[in-house]
Amino acid sequence: MGISPQALAVLDVKFAALLPHLDERQRRLYLASEADALGHGGIAAVARLAEVSESTVARGRAELAGATVLEGRARRPGAGRKLADERDPGLVAALESLIEPREVGDPVSPLRWTTASLRDLSRELAEAGHPVSAPVVGRLLRQMGFSLQGMAKRRAGSQVPDRDAQFRHINAAVEEFLARGLPVVSVDAKKKEPIGEFARPGRTYRPKGRPIIAPDHDFTDPTTPVAIPYGVYDLGRDTGWVNVGTDRNTAAFAVESIRRWWNQQGRLDYSDAARLLITADSGGANSADSHLFKKDLAAFADECGLAVTVMHLPPGTSKWNKVEHRLFSRITHSLRGQPLTSYEVLLQTISATRTSIGLTVSAVLDNNDYPTGRTLTKDERNAILQRVQRDDFHGEWNYTIAPYDPQQSPPADPEQAKAPPIPAEATYLLTHPALTGISREKFDRLVEELQPWRRVLAEAEREKRKGINRRGYNPGFGFLDHRHRVLAAILSRRNTVTLTLTARLLGRDRNTLSYHAHRTMPLLAFATPDIATALDQPRRTHPPRTIEALQNAIAEYESDIKSGSS
Repeated sequence: MGISPQALAVLDVKFAALLPHLDERQRRLYLASEADALGHGGIAAVARLAEVSESTVARGRAELAGATVLEGRARRPGAGRKLADERDPGLVAALESLIEPREVGDPVSPLRWTTASLRDLSRELAEAGHPVSAPVVGRLLRQMGFSLQGMAKRRAGSQVPDRDAQFRHINAAVEEFLARGLPVVSVDAKKKEPIGEFARPGRTYRPKGRPIIAPDHDFTDPTTPVAIPYGVYDLGRDTGWVNVGTDRNTAAFAVESIRRWWNQQGRLDYSDAARLLITADSGGANSADSHLFKKDLAAFADECGLAVTVMHLPPGTSKWNKVEHRLFSRITHSLRGQPLTSYEVLLQTISATRTSIGLTVSAVLDNNDYPTGRTLTKDERNAILQRVQRDDFHGEWNYTIAPYDPQQSPPADPEQAKAPPIPAEATYLLTHPALTGISREKFDRLVEELQPWRRVLAEAEREKRKGINRRGYNPGFGFLDHRHRVLAAILSRRNTVTLTLTARLLGRDRNTLSYHAHRTMPLLAFATPDIATALDQPRRTHPPRTIEALQNAIAEYESDIKSGSS
């Protein structure tokens, strides 16, 4: 007797209600039990109603009859397809060969990344006889230690000499000023911001589906108003001052921003201060080699009666300036996703910047004009250099400008301001063959041979500088005669004595010797072959740093000469 339609209808309802709540094993056992209840033809009927294979129902009947099944498992051990790398032993090696040419980074690093996409790798593997999907390629890459990463801007630029030492020097000065209750500020200009309904990066909370609407293209023209925020961050009081300019970022604008901060805020916070320390980067309006910046700072020092000490961060390290990550980063956070429709909006947004640790910010608008193209005469530059008191350590980065004192007027005769003559005994000592690698007679001949070439090089540099800004040319370094320029270049090239000791013996500043040695070094290429061979000897790794060590090195050289001749 066949199975009645009424019984099948009842089973159909039961299957629809119960099967979705069962796992694979429970479904097999339940379907097998219903098939047994139906009798002959039950397996086919149940399989048809449940939309499964008859073998599934039959396997359930075997399990009900007492076949061994592991507790807690829905399938037998070993069920399912093998992994792609198990089926194809050469898959991983083929993938390694594909990503190796594209790999970027250190191969021994725990995290590496590749520039090829998963789909590209999957397609190339299939063409090489290893068919595999993109998700499987992603799984294999993760197992091999790869991860998808973006670029990290961490590699520093060119390393300038004494970069770390300058940071330590700045830190020591800042700690000294703060311990004495003197003002210390970090200054810099933020990038220009166009004023108008222009899109800005960042997101803000808004009603869903109602974003702030901005033009699809941010085109500006010369008539578009701009804002130039110049920040002054007070390290001691954790306060910020922003002077928002509307013209150009010049040296006059930078000093005017500092002047406004002092007159409106600094004078109140440090009423008894006689000194001010400013840390700044080495470029832009407050550049380390800008005579205009120093001239305007001198005028500011005269107005407020402060001795202004300036310390510039080494080139390429402006991101470590305190104003960048303690003031500008918070201002950028406040301005995210908001169009700067007017100067008032910008000022209010900047002034509303706060942090949980107490940062407060004030902002003012500066409508003054700051034209470019200002130049200084030679006499004006000399007057500025006389006002600047350079530090013994990298005077081009660290200097102090004191208020003008009428009782200490600068010398009327420029010759009186020149450095004293170099001692003849110091020159005789430093031209010893143990240091220069050539005899004193050859050294004198080299000086004479390079004299015409120096004039040619000087004339070529003058032609090159015609019609361009001379800022940065000999930025405050003292002048050195040709003979001692050649000597400094040779000693620096051979590294037989430190420039610090050389400067002490010659009575000159180390920075002066370093500057002229660097500019004279190309002239040594015109030396005769016998002298050039001597100058190309390997550099010393541990040059003498004291007079005693220098004398010992010379004595050792003379002893070797005598023993060799005997």
